[in-house]
Amino acid sequence: MKILLKILFIVFLVWVTVGAYLINTNHEKAKIVMGLCVLYLSFICMPIFIYFRYRDGKYKKYIINDDKLRNAFKQQGKS
Repeated sequence: MKILLKILFIVFLVWVTVGAYLINTNHEKAKIVMGLCVLYLSFICMPIFIYFRYRDGKYKKYIINDDKLRNAFKQQGKS
């Protein structure tokens, strides 16, 4: 999965570079290329990256729930 993400990111970088070149040369399809690049990043790369990062429950330490709030207020009251 990590290799897939690296390959997808390299494809994205190449795509952006080609799109920037086309914009600088005033090609008529330059905006379409850059728009598809943004869609590629938004709907393919980012969901795969988010799944890869949070599949093992690593996100749970960042979620605020009632117990964490109570503990935080108790620690503030003791100081």
